[in-house]
Amino acid sequence: MTIRYDGKVAIVTGAGHGLGRSHALALAARGAKVVVNDLGGAKDGTGGSSEAAKAVVAEIEAAGGEAIANGANVAKFDEVQVMVQQAMDAWGRVDILVNNAGILRDKSFGKGSMEDFRMVLDVHLLGSVYCTKACWDLMKDQEYGRIVVTTSSSGLYGNFGQTNYGSAKMGVIGMMNTLAQEGAKYNIRINALAPTAGTRMTEGLIPEKAFELLTPETVTPAVLYLVSEDGPTRTILAAGAGSYAVAKIVETDGRWLPPEEQTPEGIAAHWDEITATAGERALNAGFEQTAKMLTKAAEGLGIKLD
Repeated sequence: MTIRYDGKVAIVTGAGHGLGRSHALALAARGAKVVVNDLGGAKDGTGGSSEAAKAVVAEIEAAGGEAIANGANVAKFDEVQVMVQQAMDAWGRVDILVNNAGILRDKSFGKGSMEDFRMVLDVHLLGSVYCTKACWDLMKDQEYGRIVVTTSSSGLYGNFGQTNYGSAKMGVIGMMNTLAQEGAKYNIRINALAPTAGTRMTEGLIPEKAFELLTPETVTPAVLYLVSEDGPTRTILAAGAGSYAVAKIVETDGRWLPPEEQTPEGIAAHWDEITATAGERALNAGFEQTAKMLTKAAEGLGIKLD
């Protein structure tokens, strides 16, 4: 089976360099028409130039593909709406959205400014929200959509000096979890990519030999699968250096405590049972946690719930 995107239109944000560039080139090589979005700023979000996006478009066209450049700032909804309209004017639909644009303003929490924190959230979290919102009704109307948000191990597991970045990257997971439910009946699937790649965002942070293994091209196959017609939904796919893994948020089975033990002391006394990994599982929706807790309470109290 060969995965292709003939007749599909894709928007890739932050596609002038690194991961975004690799995603855009690969989608175009497999038949997609691509909007190459890039503000053209530095990795901290300052400045701007359309040259990087235009260069990627030139590469796509030289290989026989179709693409247009766009310089929208994903943190500005009005600019994002113009970008999506540009795709509609050119090709009449939007099938694939890869939310890849990002910036870094790394500092320990005590030293970082609220301005820096806000800007990182604006680009990574709200940027993903704005781009997805601008495409959402179009995808619903055509009953087809494939969306990727870009998360990070910094959000899933934490990373010193990246409180702002980690907060934003965990935020897109909450967005994905809910939109996967809301989009299901419209054939809209949304997933998260957790990449590890040697790009200008990570240059100087990892050893040179490791940097050489962590090419963007080893991550892009994960995106190509996630946005394919038969791809999954509500999945966190980690990728780097040719390895791929699925990350999951799980909840322990837990322990119901009788009323007299529903105290901090009671929790401390039963901590080993509460945290035991036997029976832990990934939940598919928030109400499942409520149902589990109520079931345990009913069993413990010997009552039936209507």
